[in-house]
Amino acid sequence: MQRSFICLFLCFFSLFARAELTVEITQGVDEPTPIAVVPFAWSGNQALPDDIAKVVGDDLYRSGMFKVMPRDNMLSFPSDRSSLYFRDWRISGSEFIVIGRISESEGQLNVGFELYDILKEERILGEDIKANRDNLRAVGHYISDKVFEALTGVRGAFSTRIVYVTAKQLAPSNHRYRLMLADSDGHNPRTILESKEPILSPAWSQDASKLAYVSFESGRPAVYIQYLATGKREKVQSFRGLNGAPAWSPDGKKLALVLSKDGNPEVYVLDLQQRRLTRITHHFGIDTEPSWSPDGQSLIFTSDRGGQPQIYSIYLPTRDVTRLTFEGQYNARGRLTQDGRFLAMVHQNNGSFHIAVQDLRTGRVDLLTETFMDESPTIAPNGSIILYATQEGIRGVLAAVSLDGRVKFRLPSSDGDVREPAWSPFR
Repeated sequence: MQRSFICLFLCFFSLFARAELTVEITQGVDEPTPIAVVPFAWSGNQALPDDIAKVVGDDLYRSGMFKVMPRDNMLSFPSDRSSLYFRDWRISGSEFIVIGRISESEGQLNVGFELYDILKEERILGEDIKANRDNLRAVGHYISDKVFEALTGVRGAFSTRIVYVTAKQLAPSNHRYRLMLADSDGHNPRTILESKEPILSPAWSQDASKLAYVSFESGRPAVYIQYLATGKREKVQSFRGLNGAPAWSPDGKKLALVLSKDGNPEVYVLDLQQRRLTRITHHFGIDTEPSWSPDGQSLIFTSDRGGQPQIYSIYLPTRDVTRLTFEGQYNARGRLTQDGRFLAMVHQNNGSFHIAVQDLRTGRVDLLTETFMDESPTIAPNGSIILYATQEGIRGVLAAVSLDGRVKFRLPSSDGDVREPAWSPFR
């Protein structure tokens, strides 16, 4: 089992390298909202390390919901209400405008921003933020979140983070694997773990302070927990055979795991405080890829107990099992949106693997992607975007699609491949 599991993993990877991800929009909404994000006025002497307005503009553009005015087309650069002439911006075609200013006092930065409705000539929101030179990008993401929510009614997720796995082949039998952490836009990547052996299945705790993942560093698969603030890591109980697919419970007190210690891959739940292990599934089929329902009362998982891989749900208080997917011969790696209504999954169609979403109220299944080798879907905490791994030529990239399929973009690495993405919850 161990050797076959490693071989299966290596089949999904080609040559990997560490690099910052970039964003390429491939499809947006038919009529994105025109918005201008004006460069923020800076009253200090020393140049700032990051351009907040550019961060905001890039975030909004990446969402696919907004058409951001190029700076070269701007007739002026207002930084407050007194210098904002709505008529000029109406002529330019913009419907909304973000302006701001940055000042410095006793080594601390003061960032003020405002969002205006150009057609109504009304201020929608504004805020003053304390910052320093090291967290200007974070401030930009925060502003993007506020603007996005004000204009769409959906909480922004630009301030969240992602993890993913990369690897670099140093020699035919020598690989270097890294577990990477980055901002949601791929910037500020940093290495969480580096190993000569494969790393799999990173998963976030609900408070976004810890990661669980599978590492082969001891020569066999084992589950580890990593504390992001301190770098401390601990090995979860390791059993003979497969130890994989960790998933945090919503309260952060338990991990769902896949273990084969009893001879067959089954879903278990580990109480992290009492270190008590409970077997959840009992079937001769392969049960794997557990994921929690938002209320913590159920687990969804992939099983071939019906002859083909399909997604099931088990209600933990009674252990009643319900089959969720019926359309197609292959559905796997299910993930629920935060409201529990939609199920994102890998769906096989005409021999290719795509990302699909199923409305659990109506049973309707929508195919969201057109690429041919899609895997590992993970959902943004606001439920708007599904991030997944796919193939582009001979290399792997991260790609994203909105829940309705109208917005698509890729986050390819400029030097190598990436896999196994996991999107953090809100912090």
